[in-house]
Amino acid sequence: MRYELYYWPSIQGRGEFVRLPLEEAGADYVDVARLPEENGMGVAALLRLLDGGSLEHVPFAPPFLKAGDLVIGQTANILLYLGPRLGLAPKTEAGRHWAHQLQLTIADLVGEVHDTHHPIASSLYYEDQKPEAQRRAKDFTKNRLPKFLRYFEQVRAQNSFRSGYLVGDTLSYVDLSLFQIVEGLRYAFPRAMSRLEPGCPGLVELHDRVARRPRLAAYLASDRRLPFSEEGIFRHYPELDR
Repeated sequence: MRYELYYWPSIQGRGEFVRLPLEEAGADYVDVARLPEENGMGVAALLRLLDGGSLEHVPFAPPFLKAGDLVIGQTANILLYLGPRLGLAPKTEAGRHWAHQLQLTIADLVGEVHDTHHPIASSLYYEDQKPEAQRRAKDFTKNRLPKFLRYFEQVRAQNSFRSGYLVGDTLSYVDLSLFQIVEGLRYAFPRAMSRLEPGCPGLVELHDRVARRPRLAAYLASDRRLPFSEEGIFRHYPELDR
């Protein structure tokens, strides 16, 4: 199976949560919108599918994945599909539902991170909502972020397999997503994370373990791994990290 990933070409964004398991598994995939606009590739190909004229099940927004005749949207839904096929999901039905539940919680966290810099409307520039963003970010770093980090620290500690992973006895796509969360939060809120990380040593250890995996390490060092920037979900504005 050759997978086609559709996401905006200049940012990590939500597409990165899909790229990481594809890279870890050594899957055969193409990042369609990053390719030249020829042979049906490039941003034009992404927009054609979003237009929906050729699809019965039209995705609302990127990322979405084309696998054979299937077109699957929503990050957590894509990972629910890919996980078992890439060997990155529990083998039991209960385990797969637990992994999906955790991924949906990660999606909630990603949404809250986004809303620290766009608390009023995504259609407005950050500069148009800075006072509201500062209020939102203050509450996020003081109340919401510690709650999420404590939760995932607890999940890892209470994994009955004592594997050091979040789900089951081996690496799953949820661990890769948590790695991305820690990376992004360190970029966006370095002061807050330096204060909070001592309270979640298990998540730090998990992040470091994922970063050492050979395929992931090679990907992270390559030009395929785009840098964080003030165009994506995780943005560093010093005034939001006081």
